[in-house]
Amino acid sequence: MNQQTKPWGAIIVMIALFAMIAFVTNLCSPMANIIKAQGDIPEVLAQIGNYGNFVAYLLMGIPAGMIIAKLGYKKTALIGLAVGIVGILIQWSSSLLDAKESLGLVFGIYLLGAFITGFCMCILNCVVNPMLNLLGGGGNAGNQLIQTGGVFNSLAAVAVYIIMGALIGEVTAETKIADATPALMIALAIFVIAFITIVFTKIDEPEQAPVDTSLIKGALKYRHFTLGILAIFLYMGIEVGTPTYVNMYLVNTPELGINAATAGLIVAVYWFLMMIGRFVGASIGSKVSSRAMITVASSATLILVAFGMFAPTDITVNVPGIDWGTLTLIWANVPVGIFAFLLVGLCTSVMWGGIFNMAVEGLGKYTAIASGIFMTMVFGCAVMLAIQAQVADMTDYMTSYWVVMFCAAYLLFYALVGSKVKK
Repeated sequence: MNQQTKPWGAIIVMIALFAMIAFVTNLCSPMANIIKAQGDIPEVLAQIGNYGNFVAYLLMGIPAGMIIAKLGYKKTALIGLAVGIVGILIQWSSSLLDAKESLGLVFGIYLLGAFITGFCMCILNCVVNPMLNLLGGGGNAGNQLIQTGGVFNSLAAVAVYIIMGALIGEVTAETKIADATPALMIALAIFVIAFITIVFTKIDEPEQAPVDTSLIKGALKYRHFTLGILAIFLYMGIEVGTPTYVNMYLVNTPELGINAATAGLIVAVYWFLMMIGRFVGASIGSKVSSRAMITVASSATLILVAFGMFAPTDITVNVPGIDWGTLTLIWANVPVGIFAFLLVGLCTSVMWGGIFNMAVEGLGKYTAIASGIFMTMVFGCAVMLAIQAQVADMTDYMTSYWVVMFCAAYLLFYALVGSKVKK
């Protein structure tokens, strides 16, 4: 597909959806600080929003592919957005109850809303990724367009942490889920605007073959694909686990003297670096293979995470942030190891697109069902976050990063060995 024939209207819509996915998904991590403030809440339970959001991928991945095959990308996107609106409203309704009097009910409603919103995120991911790959022409060009969408995805993630940090401020016993209401309303507005925009946007639908679940067995016969879906399962532990536990460490380590607002600005640096990395990845995506990108990125992740875990906490560096209330540049003093964790954002920036690109290479008629299977494995985020949370509860936040190290080591194996197409 050459430059002159690319359908830029459809591309812009897909990139906008890519950004929206990040905004809504990343609400769950800073919300964990609010959850912990509701009582004596362990780390494992504080992440319930992420569990609900990502477990939904396990149930919706393949059905989403079947919906696309039957209704096309545009109608599927509209269905996803409608589901998302319902999910956000349910999450918001949990803030209307008093958590001190009915903590279980509040958590249950919030978890239900996050779960329903996760259905939306899964559906939209199933629409956006193959569409951007297709609209870009596949191969390196398709990877380049996915990386471009990733730039805006990261920009939206930056905005979430800044907004949530400003809303939460200092985490105290009086912090309530209702404090996050403005962010939920922003998410709701994004869903509504996107729904209206897509209704009036013309999208030339590619021809779809029916998604036959009997093809699952055929897709799983491809070694590089089966190892690829495990790679995306573990990758989610790196992308979300790294900034999530930086945020939790900063807010819940009193001797640092960092409140949630400042922590949000610091963690936003991770997503800002991820945006820069995706911009670079998009710029070189047509010239550098996905295999080379993942090899370099996973190797760098291993080095940075190892340094971050063992670096002395008394050696600190200044990390920049922007106070959006006064539009001024601020500097926060953090341990040098935390800065190393933030640099991992540069590495994770190219991982999603690169893994997806390698995993579906050469699948032919199995590509559609493979995309659905691929999306189900995003629930790996819930599993890996729970494991890291359990390690953190048993030891400490720094030790919990061995979970991230394991995930990065597997990605290096996949890039060097597992991604090679055998047939």
